[in-house]
Amino acid sequence: MGTQIGTLLTKNPINYEELSGKVIAIDAYNTIYQFLSAIRQRDGSMLTDSSGNPVSHLTGIFSRTSRLRDANIKPFFIFDGKPPEMKKNTLEKRKECKENAAFKLEIAKDEGNIEDMKKYAQATSRITPQILDESKRLLELMGIPWMQAESEAEAQASYMVSRGDVDFAGSQDYDVFLFGAENVVRNLGSNGKRKVPGQKKYVKKNPEHISLSSCLGELELSREQLIDIAICIGTDFNEGIHRVGAKTALKLIRKHGDIATIIQEEKKDIRACAPVEEIKDFFLNPPVTDDYSFKWKKPDYGKLFDYLVSDRDFSEKQVLRNIQVLEERTTFECQSCLDDW
Repeated sequence: MGTQIGTLLTKNPINYEELSGKVIAIDAYNTIYQFLSAIRQRDGSMLTDSSGNPVSHLTGIFSRTSRLRDANIKPFFIFDGKPPEMKKNTLEKRKECKENAAFKLEIAKDEGNIEDMKKYAQATSRITPQILDESKRLLELMGIPWMQAESEAEAQASYMVSRGDVDFAGSQDYDVFLFGAENVVRNLGSNGKRKVPGQKKYVKKNPEHISLSSCLGELELSREQLIDIAICIGTDFNEGIHRVGAKTALKLIRKHGDIATIIQEEKKDIRACAPVEEIKDFFLNPPVTDDYSFKWKKPDYGKLFDYLVSDRDFSEKQVLRNIQVLEERTTFECQSCLDDW
């Protein structure tokens, strides 16, 4: 998902204490997909309630968001709107990959290969309309604000950062920098290590902050040139130049200045659903909206408890503990506002 420019960007460690009081615009689709992939049974099967309905997304949202609020962080979730037409090929390829993973999953099940079952099961994760509706409902019951973007959630988050309405964009995908997000926090829910998919080893994974202007200054690039590099590598809208990674793309941009010259001088082919200039323009001028507002409310205690415990089989102890966190944090913020007067 997204573009692979991460190796070019300087990442700085950041902790929850440093993020206290900050508003973070979170890419909801990106986050929910993480939960669906990671929160599973040992054999990779979905985490479900007694009726067989998936609950990984609810588990992740409830747990992580409560933790963020406990740290006095203000999450604001943004859901994707209509994808641009030039993203069609990428979406079709993702669908094919999931179908291929589903086929291999059945083989792994027949062979009783637990490791492969988990790997391929994670690769079949899909965000359905039901999962989206349930996620939005849970956020509302928790008192957490959310909005629907005109198109890409990352573009909307970047716009809100540029206006100073939010402090950070929260996303794992590097596309957010192409849309111009100045401050981005990654690995927001992580604190320690994570397993490398398909391997028996772990890597450190802690929250990190990336400043776009600092990175551009270190690389001596403009944002437009960073977009050109991403197009050379490949984005959600094009496949990129064959066998060109981040470092090679950077060398090409430093040599030629822009992607148009690279295509002309290096005789390179960019396979895409739209002209290169149209792709660049989408990153520079994406559809966004000013129709949003921020208000973190107290959770709807009764409905939230009934929904998670009675309807979805959550632990009563866990739900009560997190509801208390949400209530105390919202009460504290309201009192702080009154104290200011």
